Amino acid sequence: MNFILKPTLSAYLALAIPALTTLPASAETITGTASVIDGDTLDIQGRRIRLHGIDAPESAQLCQDATSRDWRCGQQAALALSDRIARRPVACEVKDTDRYGRSVAACSVGGESINAWMVSQGWAMAYRQYSKDYVDAEATARAARVGIWSGSFQPPWDWRKDKREGKPQPANESSAPGGDCKIKGNISAGGERIYHVPGGRFYEQTQIAERDGERWFCSEQEAQQAGWRRSAQ
Repeated sequence: MNFILKPTLSAYLALAIPALTTLPASAETITGTASVIDGDTLDIQGRRIRLHGIDAPESAQLCQDATSRDWRCGQQAALALSDRIARRPVACEVKDTDRYGRSVAACSVGGESINAWMVSQGWAMAYRQYSKDYVDAEATARAARVGIWSGSFQPPWDWRKDKREGKPQPANESSAPGGDCKIKGNISAGGERIYHVPGGRFYEQTQIAERDGERWFCSEQEAQQAGWRRSAQ
């Protein structure tokens, strides 16, 4: 005699449950006003966020322009990112967590991808080791010779490697003079003269290259009389 076994309800559920449990969880989204740490790192309400798929020059990194003159590309990348975001709310879709505990995310402001904008403007490179999402944006920047592509530079990952290995880094900064002359007179990539006071948002990461016309001031009055304006942040 032949028997036909009919699947029970529990058997159907046993088949269905594994499929349901493999569905991806919804990605976490972090939103809020962002502080710029450097050209590829933000802080939102105490959460440190590394921009996914891009690598910007480090804060202390120098690049060379078309005339082989050093300029602070890392510092300028951070300033460009800060200007682009301003005080607008930022939304970051978390993709991963890196070894330093930072959330790795694709971020946007006003519906525009911050990650893509940084690369397309030449302030960061596509970080191909982790993603190829921004390769086309990098090609656009390279063709237009904007940002770091306007001259020569060392990829940020190589710069960090050399620093870890103790290789000499380009030097074009001067330390603060003695006394109370601690106000930093910086010249932006666009030639604007801006001074930073201790405690200001960009004071610590601003480096002074006196051979490029930058200087230290002993008072805000002195800086203003010399034609410099105070940083808005």
